Parts: sequence; structure tokens; C-alpha cells
Amino acid sequence: MKAIKRLALLAASTIAVGAVVLIGQLFPNTPAGELASVLDTGYAASALRLAVPIAFAALGGIFAERSGVINIGLEGLLIVGAFTGVAVAHWTIGEGSVSLGPGIVLLLVIAALLAIAGALLGLLGDSLREIAVRGGGGVLAVAVLAGLTVALAGPTLAATWIAFYVAVLVSGAFSLLFAVVTIEYRADQVIAGLAVWLIALGAAPFASNVIWGSVNSPGVDTLGTWTVPLLSQLPAVGSVLFDAEPVVYFLLVATPLSWYVLTQTSFGYWVRASGENPKALDTAGVDVRRVRYAAVLISGVFSGIGGAGLSLGRVGNFVGSGTTMVDGRGWIGITAMLFGNYNPFGAFGASLLFAALDALQFRLQQLNYAIPDSLIQTVPYITVIVVLALVGRTRTPDAAGEHYDSDED
Repeated sequence: MKAIKRLALLAASTIAVGAVVLIGQLFPNTPAGELASVLDTGYAASALRLAVPIAFAALGGIFAERSGVINIGLEGLLIVGAFTGVAVAHWTIGEGSVSLGPGIVLLLVIAALLAIAGALLGLLGDSLREIAVRGGGGVLAVAVLAGLTVALAGPTLAATWIAFYVAVLVSGAFSLLFAVVTIEYRADQVIAGLAVWLIALGAAPFASNVIWGSVNSPGVDTLGTWTVPLLSQLPAVGSVLFDAEPVVYFLLVATPLSWYVLTQTSFGYWVRASGENPKALDTAGVDVRRVRYAAVLISGVFSGIGGAGLSLGRVGNFVGSGTTMVDGRGWIGITAMLFGNYNPFGAFGASLLFAALDALQFRLQQLNYAIPDSLIQTVPYITVIVVLALVGRTRTPDAAGEHYDSDED
């Protein structure tokens, strides 16, 4: 029934947009015509770009919560990724002279520390051989990735990519800390998630002040765009899908890949069983603790990609004033996850809906209507509330938020 409601809502929205565009084409001098004039390929590209941090937060939240761990610290993880990316990029690039060595060393040190933490927590295996192979393999993979980046990109672009990798690993480290607190020490997951958010919300602007003397950073180079030859020349979709920022491509790959992993692989089955019936999973011989750690780490990695993609994708700086440049996108990601009913495709669609409304409110401000900008800015949030009210309640995993101990009777 809820799926029918979601499809009906999607169909109604599509028909409404189509009607506005059609009326606008027929009567260009009307308000509908002015509104239709902003619904161009540039608007579509902007909506897809704005969806990146929201959708990655939603995908990460799906993995964590379907495993039984409620991670509402996604907003904080986005902030960590956004700040770290800019800070490392500024450190490696400096005032114009690029120094890749420190960034690569930092990347490898963080990867090694994560491997050591995984070994201490028993996440890499039970034997020394398993720990050495998996931990060393992970560090080696990071080293190879860094080497390929330096070989394929110029010094400045390589430094920005190294900063992006570091941001993803640091966000993963924060999520690992959250996992330790909630899984090992059985802390309340909601309170721990709020703590991650509040720590990031305070620490990032403070660190910005220490580094740059302001809560806002100076500008750094971005990741640029990837243009696919020939395909980028296609009408309508070419400039939207095939001439975009790298993180947009990552999102378009991560969404179907997440669906495949969750629905078609053994690991996905373990994640879902961990959130629905962890006792049965434990009885089948699968370590519930390891599955939950892996799922929470995935949420941290995805959030790191979303946060670093936000700051290094096109903006090229970190804004730490107010609620920072993340500005509630992690919370909207949680809403998109619920609206999508823990389905990656549904979460992506919900993220794109909010991002499209967010992009629309920017365009509406350019039309100079006699409507206060503050009122126009509320359009995305009001729409999300209305959508949630129409769709109804989403069923959460049965064991979400519950601690599990395999030693329990």
C-alpha cells in the first residue's frame, strides 16, 4: 500500500512538472512561462549536484540502520568530511606550491591506524595471518590508489584527490569510534549519534579558526568535472549526466551498487538479518558484531564521500558559520532514507526530490517575485513534511537500536 502511495506521489509530481512546462511553452509571458524557463538542463544538473551529500548520507544510513544500528550522526560525519577535505587540500597545496608527500604520508598513516584498530577489535579475522593479510592489503590498496592518482593527475589535482581520500578515511574513523561506543560499550545509539554531530559542529569551526583565523576557509582547488566524449553532446541529458563532477558519477554508481549488495549478496543478507533477527544470524554462525561494524563503517565512508564532495566538488572552501555549509543535509538524508523505505533507489529519488526543490528555490529568488526570500527558502522543507505526511509511516528494522550480545541466553 505504501509503495502504491509513493508511486502515485511520484506520478503526480511528474505530471505537475510536465503541466507547468507545457503551459509555460504555450504561454511564455505568464508566471508559468517564467517558471518553466528555469527548468532547463542547468537546473537539472544543479539538482543532481545538490543531491550528492544528501543521497550519500541516506545510503550510509540505510546500511547502518538495516544492520540494527541507528546512526543519526550522519550530519556530523558530513561536516567532518567537508572540513577535512578542505583542510588537507589547503595544507598540501599551500600558497601555490604543491607538496604531495605530507598528504600521502597522512593518508597512509590514517589507513594504517584504521587497520590497527580493526585488528584490535577483531574485525580483520581471528588468526594473525588473516589480520596481516587483510590489514596489509587495505593499506597497500590505499597506497596503490594514491600512486595511481599522482601518476594520472597533475600535482595540484592529485593533491586535491589525496585530500578527498583523507577526508573519506577520517569520516570512516569517526564512524568507527561511534561503532565502538555503541557496539562495544552499548551506549544509547541516538545519544551517541547526537554527540558525533555536536562534536563535529563545534570542532570544525573551532579548527577553522585555529588554522585560518576564521570559521570560513580560503578557497582551494576543486575536483573539477569529468566530461565523457560524444555522450556529453547528447541533447538534454548530455550536459547533465556526462559533464559532471566526479562525485556525481560516484553517486550514480553507488546507488545501484548498494541495492545489489543489500539484496543480492550474502553480506547484504547478513546486514538485513542483523537488523531484523540478530539471534538467528548468530545461530547460523555469522558474527553479528562484525556485520554491524562493517555496516557502520560503510555509513562513515559514504558520508565522507558526501561531505568531501560538497566542499571539494564545486564550492572549493569550507563554511563553518551557523550550521556549517552542510546545513542539515545529513538530517534530510535520514528523511530520504525513511521516505525511500530503506531502499537505495527510493532514498536516491527522495534525495533528488529535495535537491530539486532546493535548486528551485534558488531559481525562484532570481525571478524577482514580490515574495520574501526567507519564505521561498522554506519551500523544500515544507514539501518534505507534506510528502512524509502523505506517504505515511515507514517500517523500521525490528532490532534497530537494540544491542545484541552473543553471550546472552
